[in-house]
Amino acid sequence: MNIVDEIKQRVKPKTVIPKPAARGDFVIKGWGERHGEEALIYQIPNHKNTHKPYEKGITVSEWHQAYQRISNGEPFTREWFNQNMPDCAKEGGCNFTTIGGIFEFLGLVLYRGNGLYEPL
Repeated sequence: MNIVDEIKQRVKPKTVIPKPAARGDFVIKGWGERHGEEALIYQIPNHKNTHKPYEKGITVSEWHQAYQRISNGEPFTREWFNQNMPDCAKEGGCNFTTIGGIFEFLGLVLYRGNGLYEPL
């Protein structure tokens, strides 16, 4: 499976990303660019100005890297994410739960708490 094709086919703009403890909806905006690479862009709540959400993105190569982990039957953990995807992690911990949430939406993992998504 090409995970990016699967995401493009099934995760449409305005999809709410499953999040374990979010204060507000994290919503898919669509595909754009981040760091010169195609990326899935999502909006996060701006609690100071609710009409102007913040935007973040996860690149195609980051999706492939995270998917390789779960497709090998290994859990997607915050510790692994921080060590192996430092650029993505630097941009915010919400990128971890966004990747996990999209994988959960696609039926690929289950959230088990404490920064742990287990592959199905």
